[in-house]
Amino acid sequence: MAGVSGSFADDDWGACDHAGAAASRRSVIAYAAAMRLKIRRLDSTISLPTYATEEAAGFDLAASQDVRLAPGQIVLVPTGLVIEVPSGYFLAILARSSTPLKRGLMVANGVGVIDPDYCGPKDEVKIQVLNISGAEVQVKRGDRLAQGIVLPAPRVSWQEVSDLREATRGGFGATGN
Repeated sequence: MAGVSGSFADDDWGACDHAGAAASRRSVIAYAAAMRLKIRRLDSTISLPTYATEEAAGFDLAASQDVRLAPGQIVLVPTGLVIEVPSGYFLAILARSSTPLKRGLMVANGVGVIDPDYCGPKDEVKIQVLNISGAEVQVKRGDRLAQGIVLPAPRVSWQEVSDLREATRGGFGATGN
């Protein structure tokens, strides 16, 4: 398996079937090697992003200021962080699964993208959120609203052709419910 640390046998994938202490003792973590990112806090009292659990894929991003959102309003919530992403990668800003359910907020643009060249002195990472509830939502400093995952961003080149495949698979929803 390319890009994965450790070695796996077919029966190692069953580790997830045995939740709890036995699974954690096996310590089969299929993550790529650790990556060190440069980060600058715009306010020294702001916490650095953290992973909520040992095997969490994303690190939590929190609000650095109190913000109020009216129903239907979109707001850029500051994190107080400038993060330098290495060339060839991007930082994806994704919703935490609990944010829509518990707060009535969603990441407004689906996925935020932080490019490697967005790391100047004032290039603060912000979370664009939409209030989908029917009431005002109060975000407090320290509230975890999104998660970040650093992902590879290969440069593509295009090969224009006149034909691709013979068969057309169909449109949206063509594979079933």
